[in-house]
Amino acid sequence: MKDGLTDVIDYTKLGYAQIEALVVQYAFSVVGALVILFFGWLVTHLLGRWSQAALSRVRGLDATVAGFVSNFLRYALMAIVIVMVLGQFGVQTASIVAALGAVGLAIGLALQGTLQNIAAGIMLLVLRPFRVGDAIETSAISGTVRFIGIFTTELETADGLYRMTPNSLLWNVPITNFSRLPTRRFDLNVKVGYEENIDTVSAALTSLVADDTRVLKAPAPETFVAELTDGAVMVTLRYWTTAGDYWATSRDVVRKVKPTLSTAGVTLPVAPLAAEAAHHANAPGEHPKGVEPQKS
Repeated sequence: MKDGLTDVIDYTKLGYAQIEALVVQYAFSVVGALVILFFGWLVTHLLGRWSQAALSRVRGLDATVAGFVSNFLRYALMAIVIVMVLGQFGVQTASIVAALGAVGLAIGLALQGTLQNIAAGIMLLVLRPFRVGDAIETSAISGTVRFIGIFTTELETADGLYRMTPNSLLWNVPITNFSRLPTRRFDLNVKVGYEENIDTVSAALTSLVADDTRVLKAPAPETFVAELTDGAVMVTLRYWTTAGDYWATSRDVVRKVKPTLSTAGVTLPVAPLAAEAAHHANAPGEHPKGVEPQKS
């Protein structure tokens, strides 16, 4: 009985000794890990704020890009700090890095479409083919840009609809930006008969934009014969406006074409289908639709 009690006491002392050794051994590791974690978090936080402030001062760089880069830098540094903390406890960091690489590869394969949108979003924000407020058009979508994000771009269509588009659909495709350049050209094509005087037609078309302050003086408006068709002469009026005045000016000019040419004595030819329909409607022995024949 005495020998058994002695063995218990000896084992207890041995256990306390081992625990004490472990505490002494890992106490410095715990303190070192806490110090690394604290200063690592502080440094990453300060570097993240500094990088975002520095990138925000770069002219032409979108605020979304600045935030994305600063957050990426912050998380990357925190990952390094965590690996350093684990190294304080004797964990093999090489295996951790390899495991993180494998996990990252698996996530990348699973989120291939999402990562493609992220890459496209970064390229759109860096190269800036369009900005917020620009009117753009691609083969698949058109509208006014309202927000450019890392994953998607938000647009407002011409009929007032909201549309969210993945960035991958806006990258590697031709984009027409109607707002990027300050001026735009408008070509107004008018068909007149061969019997009309071209100089009179040109003078009448020029008068449409002569007094319009929205039409630029340089390049100056011009008229020319663009095409000779079977039944008419195609005369083109060409002028330039600012991008903001393009639509309003073009609508006003088109609206004034017929009365202006009529005042100048120019008659616009009747379309072949309309002329044929009018001929058949009023052919001898027939009466226009909706008109009853008069009784004698």
